[in-house]
This record gives sequence, C-alpha cells and structure tokens, in this order.
Amino acid sequence: MKTIQFREAICEAMSEEMRRDESIYLMGEEVAEYNGAYKASKGMLDEFGPKRVIDTPIAELGFAGIAVGSTMTGNRPIVEYMTFNFSLVGIDQIINNAAKIRQMSGGQFKCPIVFRGPTASAGQLGATHSQAFESWFANTPGLKVVVPSNPYDAKGLLKAAIRDDDPVIFMESEQMYGDKGEVPEGEYILPLGVADIKREGTDVTIVSFGKIIKEAYKAADELEKEGISCEVIDLRTVRPLDKEAVLKSVKKTNRLVILEEAWPFGNVSTEITYFVQAEAFDYLDAPIVRINTADTPAPYSPVLLEEWLPNKDEVIKAVKKVLYK
Repeated sequence: MKTIQFREAICEAMSEEMRRDESIYLMGEEVAEYNGAYKASKGMLDEFGPKRVIDTPIAELGFAGIAVGSTMTGNRPIVEYMTFNFSLVGIDQIINNAAKIRQMSGGQFKCPIVFRGPTASAGQLGATHSQAFESWFANTPGLKVVVPSNPYDAKGLLKAAIRDDDPVIFMESEQMYGDKGEVPEGEYILPLGVADIKREGTDVTIVSFGKIIKEAYKAADELEKEGISCEVIDLRTVRPLDKEAVLKSVKKTNRLVILEEAWPFGNVSTEITYFVQAEAFDYLDAPIVRINTADTPAPYSPVLLEEWLPNKDEVIKAVKKVLYK
C-alpha cells in the first residue's frame, strides 16, 4: 500500500486507463496547461499530449456535446467540470443525449463517457457554487452516479467508471482533493453499485456518502464513548444504489439515520427512506431520521453556512432520537 492524496488517486486512475486504451481522452477547462483546476490532471499533458488532454473554452454545453458525439465514433471521453454547478450549462447534453443514446438508437450506439468534478459546498463559495446535484442526475434513467469519499474508493471506482459502457457522473469534492489515504501499489477496480460498511455496529445504521460522511465518523466516535455502537455505510454509488446492503444492516440494527449534503425535498435520503419502510418496515424499532442541509440556497456568511450544513452534533442527536435516549 502507498499513501497518496485524493487528487493523485484521480490522476492515477485516469492515467492508467489512458495508457491501457488509446480511445480515452480528457477534456475540460484548465485540465492541460494548468494541470487541472485542482491539480487532478498534473503531468497528464506532458505524458499524453494535447490531442488527448484538451483544454476547452468556458463553454460546457459545447464541449459536453463534442464529447458525447465522440462516443458514437468509438471514443471514451472523460469530461471534467470545474464544479458540477457548471454542468447545468451542459445538462441538456447529459440528460437528453448521453443518457438516451443507447435506448434511442436501439442499442446501435453506446455512450461510454465519464463526467467528473467536484460537487456540493466547499466553504464560502456562495449559493451558485455550493449545490449538490447527485439526486438530480440519479433521477435520470441511463446515468450512473458515483460519489466517493476517500482516495482508495475514488481510484477504484473511477477506473470502473471509465471502463463502463454507459455514461457515469463521477462527483468529487474540492475539500477532499488534499485528503490522504492508502491505495494498493498494483491495479485494482471497485465495482459500481456496491456499498461499503466503513464501520461495523449493532445499535443503529448510519447511511451516507461523499465528504459529509466524515461527520458520521466523528459522531460514531463520540457515541462509542457512551456505549452506542454505530454501523456506518458508505453508499459510494448513488445509482445503482446498493439496497441490499442498507436493508441487511437495518434488519440487524433496527434503526436508521441517513446523512446527506443535499436539500431535503426529493433527494437520495428520501429514496432510501421509502424503500426501507417498504421492504423492512417490520424490522424498524423507530422512525427513520434523515439529516440534510437547510432548505435554502447556501449562504455565504461563515456563521450561517455552519448552521446550513449537516454536522456531527446533528448526527448524534438523530442517533439518540431513534434510540429514544
């Protein structure tokens, strides 16, 4: 094993796959000359050249369309958005074309493409740069949605996403690019659609994904001191969602708390709440509690932003609520 940063895990995954398959290329704003806005493509221009690591204008709709079209001629593009907030400019290409090419062509065309970049909040960046769109994309048949929380998962899942023959939305975090973690020296791939139990427990299940799962870890550590055993599940992939892993855990602990950095209306935690009550109702000893951001645009004020974001104290409160403590 070796210890590397999240950004290095992303770079290694892309580089390894590009060495393996010449049809893969990277396109996006500042990915080449600048080594990536977050240095996640550092050194790739030097190795692969300007035909495979391509700087684009600030025109997400245009380069998303070019990339989607190129899949129909045998290419496997990786499109980097400087933030997924900017993907809204190109969302027509993602939803109306990438997600539907296979079905609308009667299976004549695949669309092997990865759209990747940071999601959700990253400090004081204002309302239009602090949005989580995982549930938006996950709502679309034809798309797969991946949200890793550490370097090991990021590398293994990104390699799987690049090899997938369907379009994959791969969502990272500006606040995780510097995170360090262990990854294997050799090649490894993690399958999409498989959750991971990050912490075994018996009293309550906490389900989360992405950078906000760190608050679940903090809460679990504090609750352990009080004799409360939390099982923490990292979904890793939002679509397809590993329902069986969640159901199996709930049937063991009989209680569920869901932590998600997203607005509360119609999100991933809503979907989980529905299928758990539908398929494991008799195992529940308490109502499900979900923790989300406030139902407002993200504030700029640091004091308000702290209140807006979910945190470990809310997780602790939720756990104690489902335990009737």
